[in-house]
Amino acid sequence: MSRAANAWAAGLLAAVGCSALLAAQPMAQRAKACTGCHGEQGRAAADGYYPRLAGKPAAYLHEQLRAFRDGRRRYALMTELIEPLSDAYLRELAEYFAALEVPYPPPQAPTATASALERGRALALQGDAGRGLPPCTDCHGPALAGTSPGIPALLGLPRDYVNAQLGAWREGSRRSRAPDCMAEIARRLAPEDIGALSQWLAAQPVLSGRRARAQPDQPLPLRCGGDLPPRAR
Repeated sequence: MSRAANAWAAGLLAAVGCSALLAAQPMAQRAKACTGCHGEQGRAAADGYYPRLAGKPAAYLHEQLRAFRDGRRRYALMTELIEPLSDAYLRELAEYFAALEVPYPPPQAPTATASALERGRALALQGDAGRGLPPCTDCHGPALAGTSPGIPALLGLPRDYVNAQLGAWREGSRRSRAPDCMAEIARRLAPEDIGALSQWLAAQPVLSGRRARAQPDQPLPLRCGGDLPPRAR
């Protein structure tokens, strides 16, 4: 078996309690089931597909783990790994990665044209009112560093990952709890919008010490996940 496969297998055994010895080990050891794909300390994989886990809001990570387990997100390896796990164990795992403070990689050099990058910047920071698209900053924070407790950062993610996830929401292969605001937004984006956004977001540096801020008092522009209030109209 490869090193990543060995780490995945060891983490799985620990997670489901098949070995008392493994289960007694600290979470850093058990989390190797995740870091075999997501990179050391959850920093993101070099292949540009597996995203960063370190420093994301714990509630967001917990919800995504539950989504893979419960079928709202589809990736066979993830589902197989966490299908037997309890909410309590998934919460512990999410809190472990959320607490990690490790450096971000440098931004990816864009391959898009200047006009495409400007399109991505405008969508991220200004939105498009004519199409009912709020700016990404309305939910993900003015610095796009996420908002606690459950909205992730958009910076520091691989370009291919951002592109794939927006496409998955647009096509319906990724779902959140109803009302699914991200699916609604993604369906309003043209494929070229998604490409422009992923190019611009991946090209932005992440400043040292940037963390998710607290959820602001004002409501969000769309109702999300059944428990976030819509902006007053």
